[in-house]
Amino acid sequence: MDSEVTVISKPFVDVRLTSTISSFLVNRRFNRGIRIAELKGNLEMIVGAPPSCMDLELYSVSDKFLQKLEDDEALLGSYPVDDDCRIHVIDRSGGQLAEFTDVSKVQKFELSDNDYDKRTDSARAFMKKQQIGHYNEEEMARKKAELAARNKEQEAAAEAISVGSRCKVQVPGQPTKLGTVMYVGTADFKPGTWVGVKYDEPLGKHNGTVDGKQYFECQNKYGAFVKPLNVTVGDFPEEEYDLDEM
Repeated sequence: MDSEVTVISKPFVDVRLTSTISSFLVNRRFNRGIRIAELKGNLEMIVGAPPSCMDLELYSVSDKFLQKLEDDEALLGSYPVDDDCRIHVIDRSGGQLAEFTDVSKVQKFELSDNDYDKRTDSARAFMKKQQIGHYNEEEMARKKAELAARNKEQEAAAEAISVGSRCKVQVPGQPTKLGTVMYVGTADFKPGTWVGVKYDEPLGKHNGTVDGKQYFECQNKYGAFVKPLNVTVGDFPEEEYDLDEM
């Protein structure tokens, strides 16, 4: 007696989706019994194209073009669609690639500083209430006084340093360096008083020129600027290096 064999295909299929208006590839599962018209309705929420302006193309697992899904009344399962096939959505409404992901075209919400200052639910309002950072007047006054005192110390130290003096530079976290004082005074690159030093070795950062302005001359990588309190002047003879031992 011959037995009758009935083949039941999987009711759902997992496909890859691409479109002409998005550079992203997404994976979705659809019922094979869904009509192409219904499929387009679902795809509208994914790719952003209106169903009436969609053309659907079916590609194999290896991305070989198979055929167009043209019959809106046909079932998805009536086409040779298998797991990991790709359905490509062509938008005929005029949408451009990345149109829905380009945030540069989104109108920005702007709030004036005065209006922001009036809000009670902002980070600024919280910082004011908790007296954090520069909203803590007592703390800011203390830091300002400390900075002023430190600057006076730097200026006093600079008065004892003269151009041409031999010096020792000790910056926290760095090795001690010997050199010659080449410049003492203010600079354009940063506020305060600075000492320009020509090191005995190429342990510096420049040749005495910073941001296009020359403060002194020396070989490249021999020059540096340090704070006066890191400089000690004295009898620090330049070391002689025996080239036969280097």
